[in-house]
Amino acid sequence: MTATDPALTALASGWGALSLLHGKIETRIERALQSGHDLSVREYSLLDVLSRQHEGEGGHLQMKQVADAVVLSQSATTRLVSRLEDRGLLSRYLCPTDRRGIYTDVTAAGLALLAEARPTNDAALREALDEAAKNPELASLVEAVEAANAPASRP
Repeated sequence: MTATDPALTALASGWGALSLLHGKIETRIERALQSGHDLSVREYSLLDVLSRQHEGEGGHLQMKQVADAVVLSQSATTRLVSRLEDRGLLSRYLCPTDRRGIYTDVTAAGLALLAEARPTNDAALREALDEAAKNPELASLVEAVEAANAPASRP
C-alpha cells in the first residue's frame, strides 16, 4: 500500500473522527465535573474504577491494573492516587497476604463525591453524544458508542 492508498486514507479519516469524538466528550465532561465537583475526568475515572473493587478473589486491583483501566502510566496513576489521598478521597494500605503490595480504596468521602458527580458525568456524556450525533462525520461513531454496552434485544 502507498501513502495515497484509499484504504489508508479512510483509516486515517476514521481515526481522526474517533479522536475528535473522544476530545469533544472529554472536554464536555471535564468542564462539567470541574465546575460542579472540583474533579477532573481522570480523578472521576480513578474513583469510579476503584469503587468497583470487591473483597472476593481478584477484587482488589494492583496499581498497574488501575493505570491500565484509567489509561495512564503507573507513575501518573500513583501521583493521581496521592492527590486524591491528600484530599481524603482515597486511602492506601498494605496487602494482607503480600506485604509488598499496596491496595487503594475509596473512602466514604470519595464514595459520596462519586455519587454526587456520577449524574453530572452521565449528563455531560449524553449531551456530548447528542451534539456529536448531529455531525455526519461522527454520527456512526456515536451509534457505535451507544450500542457498545446496550443490552442485546430479545426476539
